[in-house]
Amino acid sequence: MNTTPSSERTHIGIFGRRNAGKSSIINALTGQRLAIVSDIKGTTTDPVMKAMELLPLGPVVMIDTPGLDDAGDLGMLRMQKTYQILNKTDIAILVIDGALEITGEDLDIFTHIRRKQIPCLIVLNKADLAVSQDSITEKITREFQISKEQILWVSAETGLHIHELKEAIAGLVPSEDINRRIVSDLIAPGDFVLLVVPIDKAAPKGRLILPQQQTIRDLLDGGAVSIVTRDSDLPETLSRLGREPALVITDSQVFEQTAKAVPAHIPLTSFSILFARYKGNLDTVTEGARVIDSLKSGDTVLISEGCTHHRQCEDIGTVKLPGWLRKYTGKELNFEFTSGTEFPLNLSKYTLIIHCGGCTLNEREMKYRLKCAEDAGIPITNYGTAIAYMKGILERSTAVFQPVTDAL
Repeated sequence: MNTTPSSERTHIGIFGRRNAGKSSIINALTGQRLAIVSDIKGTTTDPVMKAMELLPLGPVVMIDTPGLDDAGDLGMLRMQKTYQILNKTDIAILVIDGALEITGEDLDIFTHIRRKQIPCLIVLNKADLAVSQDSITEKITREFQISKEQILWVSAETGLHIHELKEAIAGLVPSEDINRRIVSDLIAPGDFVLLVVPIDKAAPKGRLILPQQQTIRDLLDGGAVSIVTRDSDLPETLSRLGREPALVITDSQVFEQTAKAVPAHIPLTSFSILFARYKGNLDTVTEGARVIDSLKSGDTVLISEGCTHHRQCEDIGTVKLPGWLRKYTGKELNFEFTSGTEFPLNLSKYTLIIHCGGCTLNEREMKYRLKCAEDAGIPITNYGTAIAYMKGILERSTAVFQPVTDAL
C-alpha cells in the first residue's frame, strides 16, 4: 500500500463544463471506475479526491470537480467549491466536449486557471465524435491565446490518446529541488538526532503525527539515528545517550521545557520551524512572529489549521496559543479559529494570522494562504515560530539553519 502523504503528492484537478466528460477522463487515465459517469448533467456534485499511483508520474491526487456551468443557488455553491480546488491544484486539466462548440464558459474557466498560474492542458474529449478537429483547435489557440502543444484530442470512450495524455501530464509536473530536505541536510550519517514528542490527551492514539513521521523518514534517508523520547523523559534520555545529539527537534507545545533541558551549545529547533523552512516560508513566518510585540487590546488574531480533528480540552490552537498570547502581551485579544479547507477570503479584520505547520496541505495551497495574507497586508506566522518567539528561543531555534542559508 502506498502511504505517500497527500501533501507530498501532485494534485491534478479536472475542470470543465457539465457533461464534458471529466469523470470519464479520470476513469480512462486511471484504468478504474473511480468516478461515476452518467449522461445526466451535474452527476458530480462535490469535488472528489482520490490518492493513487498514476504512471509515469507516481503518487498523485486526482480531483474530479462539478461542472463550472452549473445553475441555481445550489449550483453556485458547487461552483464555489470547484474554484476553491484551484488553490491546491498543481496541474489543471480543462476538459472540453470536442463534439460541441467552444463556449465563453470554457474560456472563463481557462482564464481562472491562467490567473492562478497553474500549468494547464486543454483536453478535447469525444474525438471519435468530432467533425472538424483542425478548425476547433485553431479556434482555441486563437481565443485562448495558447499554442497547439497545450491541446490534446482524446476519446475516453475508445482510449484514443489516453497514453499521450498521461505523458503530457507528466511533462507538466513542477520541477522540484531534489536537494530540498526536511532535516537530513543539517546532519551527517551516524549522527544522533533526538526527537521530543509529548504524549498527552491531544496525541493521536497508537501513532505519531505526520510531521514526526516525515522527519524520522528523512533522517533515515540521511543515515542518522533517530531517538524519540517523551518530554517527561528528556533529561534522563540525554544523560543515558552516551554522546551528545547533533540536533534536538521538539514539538512546539513543549518548546520551553525542552530548551531548559537541552544544553545551550546543542542545536535545537522544532518540527514547525523545520517544515516552514522545508515549504519555503521560514522568513515570512519569522517576521510575522515579531508582530506579536505590537499587538494591542481589541486586536483580532486568526488561528488557522489545515486539518480537522477532534478538539481536546488542552488543544494547542484553541486553548494553549490564546493563553500564551494573552500572558505574553498582557492584552485583551480577540481570537477567531478556522480549520480544514476553511480560510477567510476577507482578512482585513485580523491583525495577525497564526497558522499551523500545514503538514496536511500541499505546497501550492500553503503558498496560496501566505499570498492571501501578503495581499491583504496581514502578517502571518506559524505555531512553532510564534511559541519560540514568545519563549525567547527563536534565535536559537533558527541558528541551526545559518550555515545552510549562508551557503546559498
